[in-house]
Amino acid sequence: MLTILGFVMIATFLVLIMMKKMSPIAALVLIPALFCVLVGQGGQLGDYVIKGVGDLAPTAAMLMFAIVYFGVMIDVGLFDPIVRGILRFCKADPMRIVVGTAVLAAIVSLDGDGSTTFMITVSAMYPLYKRLGMSRIVMTGVAATANGVMNTLPWGGPTARAATALKVDAGDVFVPMIPALGVGLLAVFILAYVLGLRERKRLGVLTLDEALETGTTSETVLVKAGGGTSATAGGSGSGSGKGGATGGTGKATGGTGTSASGGSGTDASDDAETSDDDGFQGLDPHRATLRPRLYWFNAGLTVALLTAMIMELMPIPVLFLLGAALALTVNYPNMAEQKARIAAHADNVLNVSGMVFAAAVFTGVLTGTGMVQHMADWLVDAIPDGMGPHMAIVTGLLSVPLTYFMSNDGFYFGVLPVLAEAGAAHGVSPLEIARASLIGQPLHMSSPLVPAVYVLVGMAKVEFGDHTKFTVKWAALTSLVVLAAGVLFGII
Repeated sequence: MLTILGFVMIATFLVLIMMKKMSPIAALVLIPALFCVLVGQGGQLGDYVIKGVGDLAPTAAMLMFAIVYFGVMIDVGLFDPIVRGILRFCKADPMRIVVGTAVLAAIVSLDGDGSTTFMITVSAMYPLYKRLGMSRIVMTGVAATANGVMNTLPWGGPTARAATALKVDAGDVFVPMIPALGVGLLAVFILAYVLGLRERKRLGVLTLDEALETGTTSETVLVKAGGGTSATAGGSGSGSGKGGATGGTGKATGGTGTSASGGSGTDASDDAETSDDDGFQGLDPHRATLRPRLYWFNAGLTVALLTAMIMELMPIPVLFLLGAALALTVNYPNMAEQKARIAAHADNVLNVSGMVFAAAVFTGVLTGTGMVQHMADWLVDAIPDGMGPHMAIVTGLLSVPLTYFMSNDGFYFGVLPVLAEAGAAHGVSPLEIARASLIGQPLHMSSPLVPAVYVLVGMAKVEFGDHTKFTVKWAALTSLVVLAAGVLFGII
């Protein structure tokens, strides 16, 4: 019974948010609360929620201070050279812009944290997509899938969890997987190239003058790149920092179909929008928040912060808390300026942290009621005995849906040991099982249970349901490409 209710609860959640019948934050809270009552454990709802909140509180704290930190770094101009380099490469060619998005997301993903990857990628690329009227769902889909492949780095989380759960060395798990993951990353770049060609076909290759002329009145979100169904982001957004550009309203260009409003508000990228009078810059080079004399201090602080994070010198939330405090104090010693910078990013902080705590209700109920364990046991029992010698491939296939519907902790510490035990009975080594368990990560990074994805869609001003409908098929295909490469190379 718990197995069926677990699957029904997840399906209900996904259907409602993809049909836009409920907002993600409301669905994350109300649906699990309802199902907790249906399974007869309504009296324990409070305990489950508090347990879930406690588990995710460090993640929420990390996201809060990471948004403030990287928001300040964007304000002071740390990433301006990166953006200018991307602009020089991309010019006004939609194909190059989409490929540039994939490359940038993959490179920034080396820090092992999805939230920072999405903040930097969206901040750099959002002005280009808005200028040219490109599909921002293409941006979020490509960035999430590229980050998912790179999420398998040993310091990214899943590899360490798999190694810990099966008591094997993380290096022995990851290093042999590098060729297969390389093929997966190549598949993401090819996907970006194909989606970019669709965007180019829809929009054409604009000159800079044409981009300047049309970009300020176009802002398009397409569920299908280059195709007929579009959603117009008609909401207005205003930059709250000095020198920030105001986000205008406009009609979608290229393509007709069903529309949905994109909402309004201020996010961390608003200060990064291009001023109408400053040319095709991506980041306003004259904004008052710039601190060019402190560039190398900010660069050194960021490198030191990421190094400390990779070396695990301190918990990540503590590192970002200290980094944000130091960045604010040095760059904006005036108290009023500090308050202004915090206020400029408060909307994004509140949205993301609120979403994390709402997700805590979902995960708390799933785990506390025993739904997750029953679902996992059912799936393992459903595997035919004849598949025993191929448990590594089975694990790879199961990791695609399971890491989407479950947290990484739930999958790697709850399900993976059971799969490994079944494989061991047929002579399949724990290392093969551990490597296969990484296959689902490209899709996992778009899971509604991953807090970082809300940073991505929030900063890109994209509906989560639209992102899900567009991304799931491409991310799942990328996972299968990695699995096929692993089998071909004899890794799995």
